Amino acid sequence: MQKFKERWQITQNWQLIFPLLGIFGLIFSSYRFAKLLFGDSNLFLNASVALVITFILVKFCLFIFKKLENKWIVNYRWEMIRIFIVFAITGSSSVFVGRPIIKLLGINKENLNVFVYWILFLVISLFFYQILLIAFGWLFGQFQFFWNFEKKMLSRFGLGFLFNDKS
Repeated sequence: MQKFKERWQITQNWQLIFPLLGIFGLIFSSYRFAKLLFGDSNLFLNASVALVITFILVKFCLFIFKKLENKWIVNYRWEMIRIFIVFAITGSSSVFVGRPIIKLLGINKENLNVFVYWILFLVISLFFYQILLIAFGWLFGQFQFFWNFEKKMLSRFGLGFLFNDKS
């Protein structure tokens, strides 16, 4: 455990919650994906496939952490896990918020071209993604990181004029 703490620069025990949440999220996502592939027919098969998918996802995440370690400015390595968790929650939440908004506006695949429907759905989800990213970033104690990330993303969309400073 001490090696794990040193590797992720964990100085206080409460910081262990983020690696645990990350692992739990990967296991849950893997199980849901395995269940999607094989249905409810065989619990042992689903659990076995979920473990393989979890292993692959952990390896992939560690690879991504290594690539982003020098690009993202964080004080401790464990904060990168917290940032990944915020991205995961925000992505899922923006879709869940976007669906009722689309329905509220009366937009559906029956009264609109499917291509136009999906473009509108993505635009609405992307709008809420921006708001939720800042909100979840603040809740997880990473407001400054996500505020800088948001400014950079909006300037790439051509909306950099909304901010006075150049970030």
